[in-house]
Parts: sequence; C-alpha cells; structure tokens
Amino acid sequence: MSISAIELTPVQTVACCSPLLRQPLSVDQAERVASLLKALAEPVRLRLLSLVASHADGEACVCDLAEAFDLAQPTISHHLKVLHEIGLLDRSKRGVWVYYKVRREALSDLGALIGGAPQ
Repeated sequence: MSISAIELTPVQTVACCSPLLRQPLSVDQAERVASLLKALAEPVRLRLLSLVASHADGEACVCDLAEAFDLAQPTISHHLKVLHEIGLLDRSKRGVWVYYKVRREALSDLGALIGGAPQ
C-alpha cells in the first residue's frame, strides 16, 4: 500500500508534519490539521482539555468536570467524545464512570507544528 493511501487521523497528521516555518502543509495535511484546530476552537472543549490536563494525576472523570460548567452532563460527555475521537484524549471506563487523560504527545506535536521556529 502506498503512503498516499494511508488514512491518518488529525493528530497523526500533525505528528508527521514539518513545522510550518520549515515547509508549507499540503492541501491534505491542512484539511486534517484544520479539523483538529476546529475541535479546539470550541471554548468548552478547550477548557475541558485544560481541566483534564491540569487535574490531579492528569486524568479526570466526567463527574469531576461537569460541575465546572453550567451545562448538562450529556453535553459535557459529547464535547469529551469529540476530543477523544480527534485524538487529544484517551479514555477508560471504570464502573459507570469514564475517565479522560490528555494525550500529551498530541499536544506536543501540535505545539511543534505551530511553534516550530528555528532557535
């Protein structure tokens, strides 16, 4: 199978891209990275990502996050699902609760892509 036939997630696309200041993104890469940035452009999602990342042990339960918002728990769960599907959060189920953890390598890769200026 050729490399062009492989489907990459937005996070995988970011991981394999050169920093923006070294070479321009291809149209395909830009479309994939844009979906990741679109997910983060939603203020509730950005705040959820921040809350999970800064939570004790770097993971948080939906039950811990819902109280920080004036939103219903299903709405919070939807936003967390989007962040998980795009590749920014890992999740694990424990009993009736779902715990989320930030995929730090995904954030590192995104930071390198955007801020990869030569020193």
